[in-house]
Amino acid sequence: MLYTTLALENDVEPKLLLVRFIPACLTVAALFASASGVAQPAPIRETKGVDISHVESLDLTPWAHDVKGRQLRIRKLVFQPGAVVGLHSHDDRPDASYLVQGELTEYREGGYVKRRPGDTVHTSGKNVTHWVVNEANVPAVLIVVDVFKP
Repeated sequence: MLYTTLALENDVEPKLLLVRFIPACLTVAALFASASGVAQPAPIRETKGVDISHVESLDLTPWAHDVKGRQLRIRKLVFQPGAVVGLHSHDDRPDASYLVQGELTEYREGGYVKRRPGDTVHTSGKNVTHWVVNEANVPAVLIVVDVFKP
């Protein structure tokens, strides 16, 4: 019925519509198929346009004797206002953290440090015991990478 309605409105025969419609559909399908087969560009070997911040590093030698079974993990921690990661030690798992958003206060024996976005909050290793608090009124986002035993 669709073709009959079109034919009556446009004075075009239904068979003529099909003759024009099918090749048009095949052409569009061919274009999509060829676009998906376009080869990807050659790998770019030069790094450019990337700013690398101050590098923080942590010597992993203290854990070298105990590397079997350890895993490297990365996590995003969202601290709501007033949130706390309680007192803990890093004797068993070295870590490095980066503050993406908000402000955090890191407390260690002998004092504290206020951290702001873009700060490396800490690199923690042997003999580091601390806790971290969001004392601000907005959430804070911290990215943490550590080497741990599950």
